[in-house]
Parts: sequence; structure tokens; C-alpha cells
Amino acid sequence: MKQTKIPHLSVLLLLATFSLFSCTEKFDELNTDKTKLTELDAVGVNNAFAAAQYRAVQASWQTFQSLFADLQSQYYANVAINFPSDRNVMVGSWLNGAFNGFYSSAIPPLLGVLDNTKPGGPAANPAIYAVANIWKVQAFLPRTDYWGPIPYSKVGSGDKSIEYDTQEAIYKDFFAILKQSVQNLQAYRGQTLALGANDQVYNGNVDKWIRFANSMRLRLALRVSAVDPALAKSEAEAAVAGGVLTSNVDDALLKTTTNSLNPMCQATAWNEFRMSAAMESVLKGYNDPRMNVMYAPAAATGQYKGLRNGYSQVQLGLTENGPNANSNVATRYLPDNMFSTPFLVMYAAESWFLRAEGALNGWAMGGLAKDLYESGIRTSMASWGFTGAAVNTYIAGTTRPIALTDGVRTPALSDIPVRFEATAAKQREQILTQKWIANWPNGHEAWAEFRRTGFPKLYPRINSDEPLVPGNSVVRRTPYTSGELATNPKGVASGVTKLGGPDNPTTRLWWNK
Repeated sequence: MKQTKIPHLSVLLLLATFSLFSCTEKFDELNTDKTKLTELDAVGVNNAFAAAQYRAVQASWQTFQSLFADLQSQYYANVAINFPSDRNVMVGSWLNGAFNGFYSSAIPPLLGVLDNTKPGGPAANPAIYAVANIWKVQAFLPRTDYWGPIPYSKVGSGDKSIEYDTQEAIYKDFFAILKQSVQNLQAYRGQTLALGANDQVYNGNVDKWIRFANSMRLRLALRVSAVDPALAKSEAEAAVAGGVLTSNVDDALLKTTTNSLNPMCQATAWNEFRMSAAMESVLKGYNDPRMNVMYAPAAATGQYKGLRNGYSQVQLGLTENGPNANSNVATRYLPDNMFSTPFLVMYAAESWFLRAEGALNGWAMGGLAKDLYESGIRTSMASWGFTGAAVNTYIAGTTRPIALTDGVRTPALSDIPVRFEATAAKQREQILTQKWIANWPNGHEAWAEFRRTGFPKLYPRINSDEPLVPGNSVVRRTPYTSGELATNPKGVASGVTKLGGPDNPTTRLWWNK
């Protein structure tokens, strides 16, 4: 497998080990042996929680999200000639850095919070313990959705060999955690936790954490809806009954500061990615006003343009496929705003689309699929500053994705309009396509949902350098990493056994069987 050096990677690795939170200096010990627990007072817990929040979503962002999920979900296409992951190459050193960055950087402070605030812990606090557990689900979810079975329940045990958990077991534990955490928080409704500003998502607002937890539960329910329909229905209905995100005031956004920047904003200056052809076809076809605030006109032409995923090095050398000929992101995600643009965790719009899909499944989602779908569009539009007549026109729109005038004669991505169709099959595609737009730039979630549903109908890759995954096939997971194979071989072997197939990009995850 070709190993490619990543410019600026050292910057991200430094971020993953930043020392802003001085109380976390000994947290690495927690990842290997709980007998060396660092006892924290309330201030230490608060600071550790801030570190766990930041590192879970920011650590190794480039090698985890930008170079894999963002490309596989076709939010972007690669323009960096020496970066082969857009051609389905599972670059081992990048995945190794992403895996290790999470377990060595994000997990130690999270374990510190959980071990200190649990019942009987040195700083026992039921509410903070519940919130930390909700964040644990948020942190582990994209990792199991990359690899499948991963180290989970045994992390921090002190064992020299860490056994992997099945993805089924992990998901069912997620459901249990979210249910119990919401129950534990009920006694604190209307209150603000002592975490304060150290909770960089909700500032300790208990009611918002409850809504977020229920929305995560709803997300997970749809994810397992094909493999375990009964579980999915019961979990989804319970989540909606408990109250999910409905308004942009409840959006889960991780604040950025001069000490904790938004790595996506930083990366836009590196000319590694641009708007994808899939986004161009859909956004232009729908006359979508969000295009102007998501992306910027190409520097060379002043026009909005995307490119196909999977171009070869030779093709990427063509002027029409270069950075200047294609659309970078717009102002919100430019480097000047890396200290002010928050990092997306979950938009409220996603909950509306999840409920719309659930309604198509016959679940009790608190409304009809059409109404929930349209509420999702309105909520997403509002998050970008669009309301009123323009949104009404969009929802009633009958235009469809367009064919592109690029060098490979790219056809329209789909034939569906925005206006809600009459058949359930078309409605499902519409819901999932609009959710894909609304979830931008959360590539993790977009890639997972594309693998689950096949929507939107993304383009085949122009080239694939992975023989097991031709251009018209789908990467189903990322392989286990060299670091784990070297230091935890028995654990990896347990993961492969529980995976139920070979350790390669074609083996489907549990929820995708």
C-alpha cells in the first residue's frame, strides 16, 4: 500500500496532544491501567470534560474525516495529486494515526471524568456522569462505523491485550447508555450544570443534553433498522417521545476558541479538496440557496464547479480539475474563521429527517412523513440564514439535479425533485438526499447513511486503485491498523472473528448486512 506524506499533519498531531487543560497531564495512564487513576476534584473534572469534548471531534480530523468519510460521502472530491484515498486506497499510516489519536488523546480524559464522577467516585456527580456517558456514545460512534468491532468495553482495563467488542454489542450498549443517562438527567431538568463553559457544546444546559441524547438514540435506531427492525422501532419511538432536537437553538455545535481551533477551517488553505460533482449536480439542480454559503465560486472562473471523485494523478493535473477551477468552501469555513466557526456535532434538522424516514417505516414519529420532511428542510435552511418565501419556493420546487458540463460528461445525480413525491420509494430517496445536504459537512454521518441506504445515489468513482473495490462499488469499512496489529494482535484477531468477514474494505458492518 502506498504511503503518502501529509503536509501540515504535524500541526494536527500537536493539536491532539495540546496542554491547554493542565489537569490532563497523567490521563494517558488511564488508557492502560485503571489502578493508576488520577483523582480529580470538581475543577479537574470540568477541565477534563472540556478536553474529552474537543479531542473526540477534533483529534486526527484530517486523517480520520477529511481523507476518508468526506470523500466517501462525496461532500468533496480530492484535488491533491498525491492523496490516493479518493481512489479508495485505505492508506494505512493515515488510519493508524486516526485510530491511535482517538484512543491515546480523547479516551484518557473521558475515562477520567467517568471514573471520578460515577456513583462512589472521588467526585461523584450523577448529572455530569450522565452527560459524560452521552458524550462517550458520540465519541465512539464514528469509530465503530469505520472499523466495526473495536476496543470498547475493555478500554482502560489494564489488560495487555484488549479484546474487541462486536458492533452489535457496542450499539446495544449505546442504546442502554443513552436511555439511562436521560433517566438520570430528569431530576436536573431546567438546571445548568457546574461544567459551565467547560461544556463547549451546551454550557451545562441539562434540557439540551436530554434532547441531544434522544436525537442520538433516534439516529442509532435508524442505523440498525434493517438488521433489527423491532429494536429500531422501539428505540426510535422512545427517543421521539422523550423529546429530540427540533430547533436550531438546540444544535450541537462545539465552540472554538483561540486555544481550540476548527481544523476544517485550517485545512481549507491547503488545497486538498473541493466541491464534489455530486454536490454541484444537486445544489444547482435545486437552485439551492445554501450553495452560496457552503461553497465559493472557483477562483479562476467565478463559477460554482465541482469535480468527480477518483481522478487519477494525470487527470488531477489537468487545469479543469485543479484547485483554482473548482469551488472551495465559503466564508464560514475559511482559515480566517478557524477560531470562531464552531464544529458541527449534530444539527436539529437531522432529527426531522430521521423522524420522516421513521414515519415511512410506520413508526410513531409525531407527524406525517411529508410534514416532518418539510420541517427538516426549513430547519436546515434556517441554520444557514434562509427563511420565508424563498424556503417555501424551494420546498415546492420541481426542478431536478442537473447533468454537468465536465470532461467526463457527468449525468444528473438523480431524477427526484424537492417537492414531496407520491410513492414511498421516491419519498425515501428524497428524505435521505435532503438529509445528506443538511448534514454537510458531517462526512462521518453522511458516509454511514450512504452505506446503510444507498442514498443519495452517489457517482461511481472515475478510478479505484483498490482492486477489491471497483469504481462502481462501495467501500464498506476501513481495515484494522498496523499499530494495533503490532501491539494488540490478539485483540485484532478477536475483531476479525467478530467482523464476520475478511479484514478488508468490502466486508459489511453488522448494521449493513
